[in-house]
Amino acid sequence: MPEIVETTSIERSPERVWAALADFGAIGRWAPNVAHSSLATARSEGVGMTRRVQVGRNALLERVVEWEPGQRFAYRIEGLPPVIRSVTNTWYLESAGSATTVTLMTTVDAGPRPPQQLIARAVGLGLAKASRQMLTGLKTHLEEGAA
Repeated sequence: MPEIVETTSIERSPERVWAALADFGAIGRWAPNVAHSSLATARSEGVGMTRRVQVGRNALLERVVEWEPGQRFAYRIEGLPPVIRSVTNTWYLESAGSATTVTLMTTVDAGPRPPQQLIARAVGLGLAKASRQMLTGLKTHLEEGAA
């Protein structure tokens, strides 16, 4: 399974960064590639929390599968074309003095056969761009916005 890893440094404490990420339904406020977002469950934190996001013409569900407050969380993206078995985004936070190193790792599973691996790599390239956009948007929101 291909893994795409993107990292940035944000001049804010891990607590501030976590607060923005943990406001799970609000990704549309800072991710430029998300046109709209909202919580799709009554749960507002932890494993099982789900949000609906509108990315271009695609409406996706993102369901939290791991939750370690202040450190990391992961969500599975649902609603992608059926040639993709699964996509999981995992966010990691690490204190770096007065800043926070934020890493976003995307894992793509399209299956084990060579043609499926080619599809996974192609999808991975698009998701790498989306990851960079999300990290840049988060950085801008926290460093330059009112957050």
